[in-house]
Order: sequence, then structure tokens, then C-alpha cells
Amino acid sequence: MRNFRELEVWNLGRTISINIYKVTSEMPKEEVYGLTSQMRRAAISIPSNIAEGCSRNSNKEFTRFLEIAIGSSFELETQLMISVDLDFLKTDKVEPLISEISTLQIKINAFIKSVKSF
Repeated sequence: MRNFRELEVWNLGRTISINIYKVTSEMPKEEVYGLTSQMRRAAISIPSNIAEGCSRNSNKEFTRFLEIAIGSSFELETQLMISVDLDFLKTDKVEPLISEISTLQIKINAFIKSVKSF
């Protein structure tokens, strides 16, 4: 069993989740049960799946949870782009978040390769 608190990808995912909660607080109130909720759930899913994967006994299972986490990151990236398209969020608020997410995606992919090699 791994200590998820020591993983860089978990810490980055946690930071992204916090930043998503902050930026989505600026979204229209009528979106609270729509896109806002969806974005928050996708963001929380990233570190949550990394943490849950750490509890698994095999690298294969752990890898599966890392793959789910990266899937959630792509989902979140798409939702951020749509929120700009709909004028719910400004590009200058979203671009740094997308950059953070892209960095996390690269790191999770590298981590998956590392876990698979053991």
C-alpha cells in the first residue's frame, strides 16, 4: 500500500481541485447543478482516484485508478473550454488552469509508465 499524500500527482490534483472550486464560484448561479457541479466532480475525481488506487494491492489495479484520474482530467479540461465558449468564465482565468491540468496529465502518464514497469 502506498502513501498517496507523498505522491506529486495527488498533490497537484488536490491543488487543481481547490482552484476549480474557486473559479467555479464565479459561474452563473443557474449552473450550480449543471456545469459547475460537473466540473467540481471531475476535479475531485482526480486526487480521489489516485488516493483510492494507492489502497489497491496490485500495480495493475493501481494503474487502472490512475487511468480513471487522467480521464477525469481530460473531462475537466473539456468542461473548462466549454465554460469559456458559453461565456461563463473568462479565458484569462481558464488558461492557467488548463496549463496546470496539462502538466498533471503529463505527470500521471509518466507515473503510469513507471508503475507498469514494476
